[in-house]
Amino acid sequence: MTIDIKNLVRKNILSLKPYSSARDEFEGENGIFLDANENPFGELNRYPDPYQLKIKQKLSELNQISTENIFLGNGSDEVIDLAFRIFCEPKKDKVLTFSPTYGMYEVSANINDVELINLELNKDFQIDLETLKPYFEDENLKIIFICSPNNPTGNSIKNIKYILENFNGIVFIDEAYIDFSQEESFRNQIKNYSNLIVSQTFSKAWGMASVRVGIAYASEEIIKFYNKVKPPYNISQLNQDAILNTLNDEKINQVSENIKIILEEKKFLIQNLKKMNLVKTIFPSDANFVLIEVDNADSVYQELVNQNVIIRNRNSVIKNCLRITVGSPDENKKLIETLQNIDN
Repeated sequence: MTIDIKNLVRKNILSLKPYSSARDEFEGENGIFLDANENPFGELNRYPDPYQLKIKQKLSELNQISTENIFLGNGSDEVIDLAFRIFCEPKKDKVLTFSPTYGMYEVSANINDVELINLELNKDFQIDLETLKPYFEDENLKIIFICSPNNPTGNSIKNIKYILENFNGIVFIDEAYIDFSQEESFRNQIKNYSNLIVSQTFSKAWGMASVRVGIAYASEEIIKFYNKVKPPYNISQLNQDAILNTLNDEKINQVSENIKIILEEKKFLIQNLKKMNLVKTIFPSDANFVLIEVDNADSVYQELVNQNVIIRNRNSVIKNCLRITVGSPDENKKLIETLQNIDN
């Protein structure tokens, strides 16, 4: 499906002249640098590569996707926020998402003064297409956000291709947890859908949450708009170096092993949770966490906190539900032992 992206972009962004940094004007690595008002002394005195080309080259090799189709942001949150800035006119345009889901779509909508349409997922935490279809006709609806595997429910979302093929705006698929899933990433579909943005992250499977680096895969045209709007140096050199240090064969193999351990530990958690009277429902999960329903989420949560075991209370979002991140074997064993004591 091909859409004229320029028709979706805010008029002021189309005409925006982006900030030109010293590193935009000279891209070499060797020389006497007197162009950026940097301090000549110190170990971290130089500005970082504003386009993180070394990381993009590594990701390009790993995923067989051109560097021109890759954007790196200060966490996925920047990738989300810039989508609002590029496509959504404040007080006029709208975005749509499905609840329960990741809360930053709503926060970003509020920050950018953009109306958020929030459709409830059905009882299986899937999209009800009949409820969604009428919104395709709204010319002010610019972006549909889909988190898959979804947070906090854990399941992969179906019918995404139908939305891509029938919606004339931007389809933003947040794949923060895709590495734990058997489902194929949509990043390989960007060549087929000009309106697709796929967001991923180094925070989850890569185990680098403190580094704050998110990824967007999209058409070259969309990536150009991302680079036009982003701050000049949005990812520090320290964080770029940390990512590059992980993108080698040995570390990549270790990440794969860690994912296997996490998935095995998830099975361990589920097997033991099934034996507990306090657990009413264990929802299907394609992520590194499990959502469970209990009799009294607030009470169970507080008793765990009293034992220094911290999970996420999602009672305010899904009644009497708790979200449990899969930890290390020792952490999971401690959690199960504590829950068993509560259960007894």
